[in-house]
Amino acid sequence: MSKSISIFECSKCGAQQPKWTGRCLECGNWGTIAEGVKNAEVSRTVNSGTVREITDLSKLQNKDLQRASTSLNELDRVLGGGLVQGSLVLLGGDPGIGKSTLALQIAAQLENSIYISGEESAEQVAQRLQRLSATHSVSFIAETNLDNILSTLHKTKPVVAIIDSIQTIYSNEVSGEAGNISQVRASTIKLLELAKTANITIIIVGHVTKEGVVAGPKTLEHLVDTVLYLEGDKYQQYRLLRAVKNRFGQTGEVGIWEMTNNGLKEVLNPSEIFLKAHKNVSGTVITPVIEGSQVFMVEVQALVNKTSFGYPRRIASGFANQRLEIILAVLTKKLKLPLNNYDVYINIAGGLNLTEPAVDLAVATAIISAYYDQAFT
Repeated sequence: MSKSISIFECSKCGAQQPKWTGRCLECGNWGTIAEGVKNAEVSRTVNSGTVREITDLSKLQNKDLQRASTSLNELDRVLGGGLVQGSLVLLGGDPGIGKSTLALQIAAQLENSIYISGEESAEQVAQRLQRLSATHSVSFIAETNLDNILSTLHKTKPVVAIIDSIQTIYSNEVSGEAGNISQVRASTIKLLELAKTANITIIIVGHVTKEGVVAGPKTLEHLVDTVLYLEGDKYQQYRLLRAVKNRFGQTGEVGIWEMTNNGLKEVLNPSEIFLKAHKNVSGTVITPVIEGSQVFMVEVQALVNKTSFGYPRRIASGFANQRLEIILAVLTKKLKLPLNNYDVYINIAGGLNLTEPAVDLAVATAIISAYYDQAFT
């Protein structure tokens, strides 16, 4: 017995809601809500399913996870010792930040890996592979149909499969174009099922939206085992790989990389890199930063100028603007600095994006130094 239910669905993100609105409550787009009919099966009996085998977890407590080393020490450390067999890993970041380069480097370091691209041809990927120090050959297919991808992986059974990117993959079972939330969610669920049943490690690459999340509002993060974000300024050479979520290792661990002509290169001594151009001038302060298990030194730069606008400008690169406003309010109130008449600019050298609260002291000190135009000795 079936019952028809009227629903309203967003054609952009796939969100469903019980009544019509001019604007989607999920993605905020206007004019994308359309009425549809959903058939709900009403059953008066208990559904019969397959009885599954029950596992005694106490017998598995001393069994170590099987991991595959990527031969990239910084990546292995961020992952907690390597890629866990049968895990689903999300690699996210802004367009052009180096996600595809890192993904291809991983494939080139592992035996029996396959690289699946929905954005580039075999010739384009092969050209990028020439710049990398490939230890093993890389199998490649250009495909965007999820069913074809699943069939290929079932047949070849690679140790690691990399899909670049999840926004280009579509399933015939789901309506909507590739890249919308419904397609992304359905594709990820199918890939997760394959990873667990076939014991294949799958890395999916996802682009970060303008809201700062991968493929929509937290669409994928709760589905996958590990979430890695590649951060930094694409116009500078340094990148920060951060483990936002990790079921098999420490959350918050970071690795530092340098983008070169030959791909991403691991930075073993971050302090030396970030301070190599440091000069002891006004407005600059050196501060220690803790990122994951690493401690390194960075340079905080401040510039204070008399404003020529009705409202002074506060601009920060690599530091939160809201925190900068609080620091300026404290300095104005407690130290009687007339900063409401000055433009204030903050920059974290190296293109890093710092969130540690301890950096607030360094920012305040750099502002004071810039205001009085005196360097700290």
